[in-house]
Amino acid sequence: MTIQDTPEEWRVTATSTPFRGNKTSVRTDDVVMPDGTVVGRDYQVHPGSVAVLALDDEDRVLVLRQYRHPVRHKLWEIPAGLLDVPGENPLHAAQRELYEEAHVKAEEWHVLTDVYTTPGGCDEAVRVFLARGLSEAEGVRFEVAEEEADMELARVPLTELARGVLAGELHNNCLVVGVLSVLAARAGDGFEALRPAEAPWPARPFPA
Repeated sequence: MTIQDTPEEWRVTATSTPFRGNKTSVRTDDVVMPDGTVVGRDYQVHPGSVAVLALDDEDRVLVLRQYRHPVRHKLWEIPAGLLDVPGENPLHAAQRELYEEAHVKAEEWHVLTDVYTTPGGCDEAVRVFLARGLSEAEGVRFEVAEEEADMELARVPLTELARGVLAGELHNNCLVVGVLSVLAARAGDGFEALRPAEAPWPARPFPA
């Protein structure tokens, strides 16, 4: 048996959007179950996101510490951001986020992994990139605001982050997935065996 997620869509008899926010909304679908019953399912509709595991020549990961109000925590995270433009090339979005949040550019890019963050209640899809060959970006730093104005930046050894993940000290989804995926890739066929940076992404299609 092949262990692989497969697309499938059960019949929806009615749908509504009881809440629309600035970036996301909440949708209610009446979904036909396998036994024929119809059940309401509420979920957050999300444009999608990108994240960047930026690994430097000293095997350190570029991380940011930012306040996240829904969980009332300051979390250590990797650079990430929304796909603000429908159909936007996710690589371009990731490069933008790395520049805006850390004022860093990278020479080598690969797709590290693709994930659905909370598929039971949200349709958010995230593409996590591995970026290497890091250097300071040119030009004026991007002007941050709101929570990002309080953001801290650090470079932390990959092994220290892995320890923190397994110890339950680090909780950000993209950081956890990114750190463990990098270790798995390195222990397996190596970084060069990862998918190219512009590999197709069915969850959030973009022009080739």
